[in-house]
Amino acid sequence: MTPAPAITDDERAAFRATLRRFVDRELMPHIDAWEEAAEFPRDLYLRAGELGLLGLGFPEAYGGSPGDSISVIHTCEELARTGAGGLIAGLLSHGIGLPPIVNLGSDEQKQRLIPDVLAGRKIAALAISEPSGGSDVANLRTTARRATDAGGDHFVVHGSKMFITSGMRADLITVAVRTGGPGLGGISLLVVDGDSPGLTRTPLKKMGWWCSDTAALYFDECRVPARNLLGQQDHGFLGIMQNFNRERLMLAAMAVAFAQVCYDDALAWARERETFGKPLITRQVIRHKLVDMLTRIEPVRCWLYDLARRVDAGEWPIAQLCMLKNAATSCVEHCAREGVQILGGAGYMRGTRVERIFRETKVLAIGGGAEEIMKDLASRQLGW
Repeated sequence: MTPAPAITDDERAAFRATLRRFVDRELMPHIDAWEEAAEFPRDLYLRAGELGLLGLGFPEAYGGSPGDSISVIHTCEELARTGAGGLIAGLLSHGIGLPPIVNLGSDEQKQRLIPDVLAGRKIAALAISEPSGGSDVANLRTTARRATDAGGDHFVVHGSKMFITSGMRADLITVAVRTGGPGLGGISLLVVDGDSPGLTRTPLKKMGWWCSDTAALYFDECRVPARNLLGQQDHGFLGIMQNFNRERLMLAAMAVAFAQVCYDDALAWARERETFGKPLITRQVIRHKLVDMLTRIEPVRCWLYDLARRVDAGEWPIAQLCMLKNAATSCVEHCAREGVQILGGAGYMRGTRVERIFRETKVLAIGGGAEEIMKDLASRQLGW
């Protein structure tokens, strides 16, 4: 992996302070309404683009700004204060939609596709998972046949994609397709315009991440210009795997950040709530629950920051990223459960952060590679 561009601690701190003000002013007052409406305003992308949030870590030549994996963690920690994973997933869906273009695309493709997304004028998504399976990328079934006719050089895409974040809104979608034979060697990546004839979309309702737009995509004789092929035909799998590693680090960062929110809210409640004339925090069983939460959070956070630095140094610690993702999602599941328990009836009510996080824990353990797949991939990377 290529080392991340250098960014100073002062630059990180300055951006984080700006982002914190943005979260307090633009997000916190509205997040409950957005969750109930199952969407957030499209112009939020423009405001995030003006802030520099969307461009963080992307090449400055295409409208990006300095940022590294530590910056991503800081971003997750600030956005997680909303208690809404769907907001992070939807607002930052370009974080998985654009990297294949950055890593595999030509300069012409980058100039044409990236700047509008980083400015918030367009929305990007990634389409890998299919109805027949998500983690088994080598067996994807959506096909793309290259053809040349009066309409020019293009690919004709057939198939479907499932569980696509920003799938309904996306203006450009990076789609994994089979252009060759079976297995990893026959996979390519195409950028499909959202208004392409032959592309239809259906919204999906979910247990959590309510304000995140999630969709099923259907391709029926969908014609995609050949100039939208990323890299060489039949050589797209490397771009997918590079993306997965970044996505897993991001999901781990989200999990740790949400675990911290659960701890913070549980501690605040235990200090304020009285039972039988005494604050809840005086009860030994509650203090032990809080200590257990923090005991899980602290080591996983240290591991997260350590792997982030290794990734930024150009390493590719696949096994460790898989294990980190599992450890982080296990941590947030525990903390969300205990947070709801400490808040009691209040923790079961909509509008509390622990209730929302509790509903959203499983998506973190499934997205970017299910927990079981992560264990198997880690064992193979370790040579077992």
